[in-house]
Amino acid sequence: MTFLVRQAFSKAFGCSPDDLDMHVVYDVSHNIAKVEEHVVDGQQKSLLVHRKGSTRAFPPHHPLIPVDYQFTGQPVLIGGTMGTCSYVLTGTDKGMAETFGSTCHGAGRAQSRNKSRNKLNYQQVLDNLADAGISIRVASPKLVMEEAPESYKDVTAVVDTCDAAGISKKCVKLRPIAVVKG
Repeated sequence: MTFLVRQAFSKAFGCSPDDLDMHVVYDVSHNIAKVEEHVVDGQQKSLLVHRKGSTRAFPPHHPLIPVDYQFTGQPVLIGGTMGTCSYVLTGTDKGMAETFGSTCHGAGRAQSRNKSRNKLNYQQVLDNLADAGISIRVASPKLVMEEAPESYKDVTAVVDTCDAAGISKKCVKLRPIAVVKG
């Protein structure tokens, strides 16, 4: 997806992605399983940590996070929906101890993709996004309904819960201005 976005901007502006200074700022996987070292009952153990519906959120000074983030903790990108805010969180020591350094990776679906396709109106979703000042480019009309804001839980409530529980720390709230869904 990153490659295609960079190519589209390159074509639109007539210069290379490097000339446009288009570099990936941060990228992190979710819904994965990784072998990691964690403390269980006071003992260091090698564990296969499966994060389904969650993502890694390691605390400051953890040896597996990049040097640039050693003082802040691992950045966690929490995508909202096409029409709602998103967040940047960081990992915490409490999250490391209680969740093996995991936190949410989004709000989660409020209704199935099928229900969204059948319940929502394509043009109404587009109009609502336009009214909020959000531009959208999408490969398929069905994706608009599947990914509509109404299809997801309230991302702010989910992020506030993780922050209040201390498993990750809220840092930045982002507002969408454009959506590319492919």
